[in-house]
Amino acid sequence: MGAKGRVKSLDKEVNDEEEKEETRSSTISKSESQAREHKSQLERLKEKDPEFYEFLKEHDEELLQFSDEDNDDDVDTDVEDAYVPVDNDIGRHGLAEKEDKPSRTVITTAMVDSWCNSIREKGNFSAIRSLMRAFKTACHYGDDGGDDSSTKFSIMSSSVFNKIMLFVLSEMDAILRKLLKLPSSGGKKETIMDLISTKQWKNYNHLVKSYLGNALHVLNQMTDTEMISFTLRRLKYSSIFLAAFPSLMRKYTKVALHFWGTGGGALPVVSFLFLRDLCIRLGSDCLDECFKGIYKAYVLNCQFINAVKLQHIQFLGNCVIELLGADLPTAYQHAFVFIRQLATILREALHTKTKEAFRKVYEWKFINCLELWTGAICAYSSEADFKPLAYPLTQIISGVARLVPTARYFPLRLRCVKMLNRIAASTNTFIPVSMLLLDMLEMKELNSPPTGGVGKAVDLRAILKVNKPTLKTRAFQEACVFSVVEELAEHLAQWSYSVAFFELSFIPLVRLRSFCKSTKVERFRKETRQLIRQIEANSEFTNERRKSVSFLPNDPAAISFLEDEKKLGASPLSQYGLTLRQRAQQRSDLLMESSVRVGEHSSVFGNKIPKIDEEADARNEEGATIFNSSWLPGIDSKTEKPKEMKEKKKKRKKEEHNRVAVEEDVVEELVLSSDEDESESDDIQSDGEDDGGKPVPPKKQSMKQKLPTNISKKVKSSAKKFKKRKRSN
Repeated sequence: MGAKGRVKSLDKEVNDEEEKEETRSSTISKSESQAREHKSQLERLKEKDPEFYEFLKEHDEELLQFSDEDNDDDVDTDVEDAYVPVDNDIGRHGLAEKEDKPSRTVITTAMVDSWCNSIREKGNFSAIRSLMRAFKTACHYGDDGGDDSSTKFSIMSSSVFNKIMLFVLSEMDAILRKLLKLPSSGGKKETIMDLISTKQWKNYNHLVKSYLGNALHVLNQMTDTEMISFTLRRLKYSSIFLAAFPSLMRKYTKVALHFWGTGGGALPVVSFLFLRDLCIRLGSDCLDECFKGIYKAYVLNCQFINAVKLQHIQFLGNCVIELLGADLPTAYQHAFVFIRQLATILREALHTKTKEAFRKVYEWKFINCLELWTGAICAYSSEADFKPLAYPLTQIISGVARLVPTARYFPLRLRCVKMLNRIAASTNTFIPVSMLLLDMLEMKELNSPPTGGVGKAVDLRAILKVNKPTLKTRAFQEACVFSVVEELAEHLAQWSYSVAFFELSFIPLVRLRSFCKSTKVERFRKETRQLIRQIEANSEFTNERRKSVSFLPNDPAAISFLEDEKKLGASPLSQYGLTLRQRAQQRSDLLMESSVRVGEHSSVFGNKIPKIDEEADARNEEGATIFNSSWLPGIDSKTEKPKEMKEKKKKRKKEEHNRVAVEEDVVEELVLSSDEDESESDDIQSDGEDDGGKPVPPKKQSMKQKLPTNISKKVKSSAKKFKKRKRSN
């Protein structure tokens, strides 16, 4: 610093000291006038209420012996304590630091509009940089360290925040692609890998990283599902850039998986589409993490189930199956490991035969995992990468069905049979499930009269085990027998066009006739007879055509037997199975209607999404209804419910009422002019000590503190004592 600079600095310090001296003198003169006014108030009190004046004279004589000199001395002491002269070198250093500290610009709507117009019309790079700085400020608003002095801009209003967010999320992908000379949409990981070595990437990669990093930060701050959905939907177009930032890619994967598993409304769908796009575009870089993460999230969500949650679990399972299709060879490796884990749990239960081991198998988490891999094998049964998994999974499901062969686990066994029928139909492989079903019919619980009454309707899809009283009800017996007939008809209908149907259906036919004779329930007898007639009719149907064939049973030509009739579904069992499926669907719909529905459209997925939601998604794409002007990060105005606001208002009114009641105890004539400032200085005592009697640092003591305030406290205290004394007398 030159000589001129030092002279200017000294002149500035002298001016500051003169201003402080003037402030001191004005404070002292003001305190003198207040002291004189207080003295006159005490004299008026003597004339107005001599009895109370005598009480003060007797108990608090020091309060009446008030002088102006004492007041002046106290004020001078306070001011001198508060003002500490600074050494010239230290002062100059502090001033230099203050001058070096950058002043931040407050962002306004006009500034944002000018940046947006410059970017749209001219593609101004400086406007892009300014907008990205503002975007960073907006995304970090409300953070603990959000008041960072290094940022060029300070936080704006909520309307400006929303304008910045809408423009950046809607336009930044196109802007970045134009700067980096990329196609307007799409792309693969190789595109970014080739781009990294170019000059464009070196110049503009910081903008890409800033956009993705700040958007990820604000995603973690948001609580509104529509805002999160819109943000993820826009970021999906820029997911290709994550190939250059592996750490950001992992963080985005975790965030999307969290929203997929826990989100409501359209958020799970949007999150899944983001993950799927990530897997397709980035390939092996994120496949392992996505497959492991989505399976783990599925397991966490399917630990408990009820009639309402069934559709949601089915939706989550369909998402996992769809994501596996992004890379089947990689998916096979993960599926093999996960299915082997299930086999290990079952093997432990078979060997140890303890309740704890059985419980690990007979729980919703285990059964839903079997359902998931059954769906995956059915979806990709024609693929060579997935078909080998059908055999081990079939063995596991059969073992689970036979693990505890009691009537209380009828619902679980029926679920296992359904899974086996699905695998058999998709892989065109014979699986002997008829024995599992016929064993159920021969159990005494279904052959004895229902001693438990009619009972409530039982939804076998939503339970794995029933209690003992339910076993003896008519409703449970009917549900079990009807389900067994339906699944047995489904199994036999799959092979109703086989040249060996007569031999295949012989044992089931014999055991069905035995059950029909032994059961004492007419409804069950009627249902079984109808199935027997259909099996016999189908045997005649196949035997008639089998008479004209010339090939041997092991001839490959046997595969084409009744192929035309199979395409038309002409066999008696196929038509009968269709009727049973319609009846089962009607029964399922009735049970769903009687179940409690939680939340509007909370469990509606797939083709049941109403058109209203589709229209809402179209409007949400514009963003105007998403980022409204009442939200900022860290200040979620929507979370405060009207009921909570009412309770807060009531609480404030109650506190106000209590405060007024306390103040009414004070004699009105003794309320001095400085009492209004009492609440601001309650924590500072007249002698410069806090409530604990410790000296208060000079910074805590205000130079503008008024001495009469402290005197008024003493007067009020004396007034309360006087009133108590009067009441006791």
